[in-house]
Amino acid sequence: MSKVKSIQIVEFENIVQLIHDARNRTFSKVNEELIFLYFNVGQEVSAKIACGTWGEGTIDELASHIAVKLPGIGGFNRRGLYRMKQFYEAYSVDSDCYQLWLNVKDTGQNLIDTPVVEQSQNTDNQRYIFVSTVLTQIQWSSHLHILSKTKTPEEKLFYLLLAKNERLSVRELERQLNSAIFERTILAKQKVSTLLTQLPQNLFKDPYIFEFLDLPDGHSETDLEKALVINLQKFILEIGKGFTYMGNQFRLQVGKKDYHTDLLFYHRDLQCLVLFELKIEEFEPEFLGKLNFYLEALDRDVKRPHENPSIGILLCKGKDTEVVEYAMARNISPALVADYETKLIDKKVLANKLNQLIELFSTDNQE
Repeated sequence: MSKVKSIQIVEFENIVQLIHDARNRTFSKVNEELIFLYFNVGQEVSAKIACGTWGEGTIDELASHIAVKLPGIGGFNRRGLYRMKQFYEAYSVDSDCYQLWLNVKDTGQNLIDTPVVEQSQNTDNQRYIFVSTVLTQIQWSSHLHILSKTKTPEEKLFYLLLAKNERLSVRELERQLNSAIFERTILAKQKVSTLLTQLPQNLFKDPYIFEFLDLPDGHSETDLEKALVINLQKFILEIGKGFTYMGNQFRLQVGKKDYHTDLLFYHRDLQCLVLFELKIEEFEPEFLGKLNFYLEALDRDVKRPHENPSIGILLCKGKDTEVVEYAMARNISPALVADYETKLIDKKVLANKLNQLIELFSTDNQE
């Protein structure tokens, strides 16, 4: 290919990128207007029903009226109008979810640790900021998934911010909801070492879910590693989109020997290396010693001066919580020991574990 032709192709690609960017901005603007519309319609419907002006039959009449006046427009049938009402009520200035957002926004607290506290100043400007910077950043189909699959305001806001910050597609968000990432994040938060407590709330999970691997029973660590590399995009969705893949079997030279880590990533926001070590058996204390050795080698020989200390995540096929607690008690490296599962876990099971954890902490505080 001639040099002139190559330059021409680059120039063509620049124009293609301009078109692509414009289409994305157009879609974003359309979605923004749509979400504002649904929120405002939901507000009108909610207010009329709350004050008794409209009865059950009025919604059917409204749907018919819209169909006559605006033929061909979709989404404004009885079911759609009630969804808009539900949408507004879930995130109105009187909702717990909105109050929770105010607390997180104003104090910078961790969402999972932040109680719902009534704010005295709920201005129209604050409501506009919430709708425009959070709600409009997510597609309507994603909102419907969140509304139908969450119960508490903490859950709703967690998934709203997750979808917004990680720019999850509708399918990606649905997968995170089905895999109960909210419950797994909270459970993991109670088990990380004290050196990790200041990190973002959705960085760690326990257990990790790899239902997309389709691994046979009796798989080896090599099988697990290869499957994760092959399904790298889905693996990064599970661990979080802030991760950049650096390689598997990453070579570390210490003294005259070579050592090879399993999966090495770099976290762009934390500005540190994150090492995933894989074990297909139940956790043993000696696993932690090897992980610490790798982290020390990474910090001495791979980490750059401006970067933060490396983090290690040890993925095991099961663990005894008491054994992990003993092993982590004097551990000086930032590390997490977590289970992994190759099938989706029933969300009710995780919810029960979470309720047990809450009851345990409530009992300890009373004592």
